[in-house]
Amino acid sequence: MSEEAKKQKQIVIDEIKEKLEGAQAAVVIDYMGTTVQEADAMRKELREAGIDYNVYKNTLMRIAVQGTEFEPLTDSMKGPSAIAISKDDATAPARILNKYIKQYKKMELKAGVVEGTFYDKDGITQIADIPSRDELLAKFLGSIQSPVGKFVRTLAAIADAKPADGAAAPAEAEAPAEEAPAEA
Repeated sequence: MSEEAKKQKQIVIDEIKEKLEGAQAAVVIDYMGTTVQEADAMRKELREAGIDYNVYKNTLMRIAVQGTEFEPLTDSMKGPSAIAISKDDATAPARILNKYIKQYKKMELKAGVVEGTFYDKDGITQIADIPSRDELLAKFLGSIQSPVGKFVRTLAAIADAKPADGAAAPAEAEAPAEEAPAEA
């Protein structure tokens, strides 16, 4: 192999290492079977979510992940492989890729590393079903909003039932004293 070819390969290996540095997740897929239009739509959504999606030679990816938390992905880097890397949302690569796999009935999740934990095909498919952080927060806030709202309405009803000036309610007012009989 020429020195120039080695330099070119090292550039690609360094690029992959740089993308993996500080990443929360990396997912490897078999990308075969998609049309250019399908791949473009998927890439666009991945890019909008801040996910780096690329097809590299498996040997270069295997060299790049050596000694990193992503090294367990090595065994899945066989055949046609692409990698999706996210530095922000740990579940986004699996979730978005799985959406397109279901939609097109093509491609296949191979494996992934999410927040330092390796997941095989079945595990990464389960990760893909986890809602995004924003969706989870919205659901959580919605679930606590109802009881809090009910509590506030109850307090408002209690406050409305009492007179505002602090005077005693009519039922609690003193009864008038009985008049004494007149002397005859």
